Amino acid sequence: MRDGAPMRAAPARALSAASAGFLAISGAHLGTQLLGLKGLADLTQVLLMPLLAAALVLATASPRPRLVRLMLLGLGFSWLGDSVPRLLAGEAGFLAMLGGFLIAQCLYAAAFWPFRDRSLLRRPGLALIYLAVAGVIVVLCAPAAGTLLPAVAVYAAVIALMAVLATGLGALAGIGAAVFVLSDALIALNSFGVLTLPGHGFWVMLTYLAAQTMLILAVHRQVRASGEAPSLRG
Repeated sequence: MRDGAPMRAAPARALSAASAGFLAISGAHLGTQLLGLKGLADLTQVLLMPLLAAALVLATASPRPRLVRLMLLGLGFSWLGDSVPRLLAGEAGFLAMLGGFLIAQCLYAAAFWPFRDRSLLRRPGLALIYLAVAGVIVVLCAPAAGTLLPAVAVYAAVIALMAVLATGLGALAGIGAAVFVLSDALIALNSFGVLTLPGHGFWVMLTYLAAQTMLILAVHRQVRASGEAPSLRG
């Protein structure tokens, strides 16, 4: 028992460090958004998803279940959506961001698919609300979207499906997915000249970070309930 204690303590310390790092960098990034410090905002943004992925890895035991593996892949493509557009300009940058997050949303939807019988797919009336919201956003963006409209429509449909399927993991995942829809809606509405809030980037990133965090916490809760992960408290 004494020999095992340090072995258990080391992953717990690493998990605490990764979680604390994610929270600290998230706070710093949101601060740079408010202050308009673009260089620091770019630097801190590319650190966020790797830290969140590290926390999920450290919070789950190997071999990790399908749900965790797909979520980690989704975080990886989210990181690409955060990072690659900084190397490109104009429409190419927007498409790179859209492509990265489209794959991430497909991976999240695939991760949540086994829980569909507990999701709003069993209540089509409520599920259609998500599709209606996605449709409204596409219609609002359509006049300025031009050749990007098909890509925007596909993305809207996929994230709506992801949000519906996320409800199968419970209220936390459902709320997180809905906030993800809000975050991406803010990006689309701003990109196509429909709506720009004061401090728009701050609100986009606040909702994005909240959404990703809630989804990862819900996944950890599900895996822990299945007896496949230690407590986040170590």
